[in-house]
Amino acid sequence: MDSQIDWHAARAALEWQVEMGVTETISETPINRFEQAAPPPKAGVTLGVQAPSVPVPVDAGTDPVAEAERAARQAQDLTALQAAMAAYPHCELQKGARNLVFSDGVAGARVMIVGEAPGRDEDRIGKPFVGRAGQLLDRMLAAIDMGRDRDGAQAVYITNVLPWRPPQNRDPKPDEMAMMLPFLKRHIELAQPEVLVVMGNISCQALLGKRGITRLRGQWTEAAGRPVLPMFHPAYLLRNPAAKREAWADLLDLRVRLHKKA
Repeated sequence: MDSQIDWHAARAALEWQVEMGVTETISETPINRFEQAAPPPKAGVTLGVQAPSVPVPVDAGTDPVAEAERAARQAQDLTALQAAMAAYPHCELQKGARNLVFSDGVAGARVMIVGEAPGRDEDRIGKPFVGRAGQLLDRMLAAIDMGRDRDGAQAVYITNVLPWRPPQNRDPKPDEMAMMLPFLKRHIELAQPEVLVVMGNISCQALLGKRGITRLRGQWTEAAGRPVLPMFHPAYLLRNPAAKREAWADLLDLRVRLHKKA
């Protein structure tokens, strides 16, 4: 039986795997890449004779959220905060990500946009909102004369709840969000925006403690000591183009709010 597939089928299969987040081929035997390497044999132990295994001590009292809060508080500027996040050892997502996706746009802008988590393109490039959803976001902002590449009052600053891509773009787990939330709150404090725009259910859950973006969107609220406008995530708009009407209304509301505060 001929097991070979033609070139077109092979390319389609490869593209599908890349889209799902595959970054390397699979060997015939499973490999646990998170497993710690076995320690070298001690002096006096004969090679070929298995020494008794010694468990690696784990501090059961470690609180990842408390450690994140301490690390975030110690960061005195955005550069230090990014370094603290990169050095934070408790989030397993870091092990499978290519890049830490910290921010884009102009720090100190009046508007700070908080997305959910990096996707494949963001993980590859190291910036938030650079895939199809990010391109739509740029067009949305340009429609109200704003953007990440603008200066002054037209500038925006962009980040995510999570700085690392979850496998296969799955939703972040509650523990992952909890340990990254202190960094996000400190990020907001250091960036000092006037207004927060939270895009999608994950962002609303992180900063507002609520889900249900179709109900929350367009309703001004407050978090981190600042006015907050929940909006549909651009990825949702790509799947549901009819919702762009509501998104446009929210953008106009944002523009009115900014003009009143100017």
